[in-house]
Amino acid sequence: PRNTDSPDTSATDGASTRIHSAALVSFMMPAKKLAPKNMTKEQKMPTAPKKNRETRKILWVCLCLWEALASEIILDMATGMPAVETVRRMLKILKAAGKSVLVIDRRSHVGGNVYTEEIEGIQVHTYGAHIFHTNDKTAWEYVNRFAEFNRYTNSPVANYHGELYSLPFNMYTFNKMWGVTTPQQAEAEIARQRKAAGIAEPKNLEEQAISLVGTDIYEKLVKGYTEKQWGRPCTELPAFIIKRLPVRLTFDNNYFNARFQGIPMGGYTQMVENMLSGIEVRLNVDYLEHRAELNALADKVVYTGSIDSYFDYCFGPLSYRSVRFETEVLDMPNFQGNAVINYTDRETPYTRIIEHKFFEFGTQPKTVVSREYSSEWKPGVEPYYPVNDEKNNALYGKYNVL
Repeated sequence: PRNTDSPDTSATDGASTRIHSAALVSFMMPAKKLAPKNMTKEQKMPTAPKKNRETRKILWVCLCLWEALASEIILDMATGMPAVETVRRMLKILKAAGKSVLVIDRRSHVGGNVYTEEIEGIQVHTYGAHIFHTNDKTAWEYVNRFAEFNRYTNSPVANYHGELYSLPFNMYTFNKMWGVTTPQQAEAEIARQRKAAGIAEPKNLEEQAISLVGTDIYEKLVKGYTEKQWGRPCTELPAFIIKRLPVRLTFDNNYFNARFQGIPMGGYTQMVENMLSGIEVRLNVDYLEHRAELNALADKVVYTGSIDSYFDYCFGPLSYRSVRFETEVLDMPNFQGNAVINYTDRETPYTRIIEHKFFEFGTQPKTVVSREYSSEWKPGVEPYYPVNDEKNNALYGKYNVL
């Protein structure tokens, strides 16, 4: 997936792992020709003659899909890479080969959580900011077939009671925090605070964070933001949520280390529509409500919704966090000067403000901003990311067995 660490566990995390609406993909490929899960890549790769390359492509994509399904990986039709790449390539290849493909979505639009809508000439990320990034050159070249990408670089800023800090943690951050000017000075200060904390075996998220980056960074840039994200004190969150925090002893404030990065010009919706060109799409259809009739249409179904709803909550619902967005149009050309500003104090009710125009270097006379509020999930509310604790993981394990 685009981001495999579940939610924003600190002020530096880019975006949450999202739960998406259901999709149905059907194609005419007999199950008996699909590879067992334990086969090697060499064993799985078809050995058809070179003249039958299209058949090889179809079978190989199907095998990749089968392996994902056999491993019980939830494929994310909206934001995941390379899972979504596999599915979308499959759609195009199968359609080109004359196979039947159907995609459904319970929402009124395509694109899942990367859906964008135009407001005041600005592409607004309706379900939160999404920055495309990958190290895979093939994936990058593939998506550029459906959209032209700009050179946007994700460089968020943290606002702590009016103090502004560069993210992720880098030399700009340390200079503002401590006045240090060299990597050696920054490293020494972090080491001093770690030692002063004297935490040998971290028992919770707070102790884990302090043992990694010291008390100053934890108090100003981790604690409040994390507690708003999870709705729980850091002392009640397990240490494994933050296994490590990124610390750069350089002045590089590019959040991602990916080789390729950008935003599709004209929005993600346009890109997804181009990907689905000529493929049947049914909107406002809930797969779970029409499961029997939809299953009857397909030899293989790819479901991308939540696992507990798929099994009708037979063990009870999993715990999720949700996100509420307050979006407004402002009659000014520039509200905050950056696409993403995280509010890392506990008192500010929202976690961050997104100013959408800066994703595409907009110069419109007005601007659109979205404030994000994290909240506990309840039935009827969109789940955005699962609560990452032992109790919830144990419950997920029971569903995973099914």
